[in-house]
Amino acid sequence: MALQHLSRSKSVTKRSKKYLEEALYVRLFKDGSSELSVRQQLNQFLKTRKRVFKWEVGDTLKKLRQRKLYYPALKLSETMAERGMNKTVSDRAIHLDLIAKARGIPAAENYFKDLPESSKNHLCYGALLNCYCKELMTEEAEALLEKMKELNLPLSSMPYNSLMTLYTKTGQHHKIPTIIQDMKASNVVLDSYTYNVWMRALAAVNDISGVERVVNEIKKDGQVVSDWTTYSNLASIYVDAGLFKKAESALKELEKKNAQKNLSAFQFLITLYGRTGNLLEVYRIWRSLRLAFPKTANISYLNMIQVLVNLKDIPGAEKCFREWESSCSTYDIRVANVLIGAYAKENFLEKAKELKERARRRGAEPNAKTWEIFLDYYLKNGDFKLAVDSVANAISTGRGDGRKWIPPPETVNTLMQYFEKEKDVDGAEGLVENLKKAVDTLEVEVFESLIRTYAAAGRTSPAMRHRLKMEDVEVSEASKKLLEAICMD
Repeated sequence: MALQHLSRSKSVTKRSKKYLEEALYVRLFKDGSSELSVRQQLNQFLKTRKRVFKWEVGDTLKKLRQRKLYYPALKLSETMAERGMNKTVSDRAIHLDLIAKARGIPAAENYFKDLPESSKNHLCYGALLNCYCKELMTEEAEALLEKMKELNLPLSSMPYNSLMTLYTKTGQHHKIPTIIQDMKASNVVLDSYTYNVWMRALAAVNDISGVERVVNEIKKDGQVVSDWTTYSNLASIYVDAGLFKKAESALKELEKKNAQKNLSAFQFLITLYGRTGNLLEVYRIWRSLRLAFPKTANISYLNMIQVLVNLKDIPGAEKCFREWESSCSTYDIRVANVLIGAYAKENFLEKAKELKERARRRGAEPNAKTWEIFLDYYLKNGDFKLAVDSVANAISTGRGDGRKWIPPPETVNTLMQYFEKEKDVDGAEGLVENLKKAVDTLEVEVFESLIRTYAAAGRTSPAMRHRLKMEDVEVSEASKKLLEAICMD
């Protein structure tokens, strides 16, 4: 397939009929951004054998990766290569990352091994290292970084940052100072991300003075200009340590660094001032955000309302919600959930239910989180039958990203114990049926509770032994004794 070089004009207008009529990413997201619709559009495009520019492929791959649509991204990358697109070393590094995410680390390792030696540069090594770090494969990541050093590959801060992130996620904070020393000894420039991870590592071992020394080093380092993330990180560390005055000083510095009026910076300011309990500053920053972004995004309202709820300012949260509700172009159930949760926590059940229905009328169906809120309320108030209904609703709704919603084990145990106490076999069986829609294998405790419920109710189930065998469940000796009575014809 003929593909145009990146240097050509980034326009898809006025191109011949041999080419796709619209930008590739526009075609793929024509019916939305769900994986199913993107796959369908991709398959249709590939069947047409229409041409596209090379930069379009790169741009589309970037958008697919951002949305975590790794399978269609990998298929696009592979098909374009088969049709003649020349991959740069950077393209190969991206392809390796896609293989790891779509097919797993072993497949990515095989792809790396089969690469020509000329392609095994710092980009492809770095991509594989990053894959190891994402999967928390410490030994493999450390060994690969050592190999990169042995090969004298040009190293930037990126592989070190990936390894330090791995250490942070696995609680190996003590290893991070050694990495910093290694970077300095190798003349690798520390960037803003490096300093932030280092600060977090010191905070994890309660070395606040060490964190402050890092901040002073940033100020003295002429190669790195501290940005707002440095001070949001510092403020968060101070808040976690209960040092609210120091946190507020760091937040003032954050404000100074936010000359470009970055939306994320505003949201961090609101969240962190909220965590210090300073409601006046929360409202001040909110006003600044609204001035900077008159068309305020749903996510900003969500953040603000959540902070107000956390600060027990329910009237303020309601006012902010009404403001959002009157102007939003898309009614986002996540925003409504914050206020529904606040009402449920304060035992204003009718208000919570009314808001849920109002959201539904505006086109926002309850999601799994909505039902979790009601589930928690009903469990807290001992209304177990309505709690079971909430479980069923959450399971049938599922997660927004297509994953199944699975109730916490303690919730399942509480409900099974209730049915056992009430000798309610039908209720217990109904819950088990719902759970099967969410999980492939039920815990043995669920079946043992079900057996006890049958026994307590004096009910029989001749097929129970066969059922347990089909489920590959081995129950306790006490349960086996109960089965003797339950399985009688």
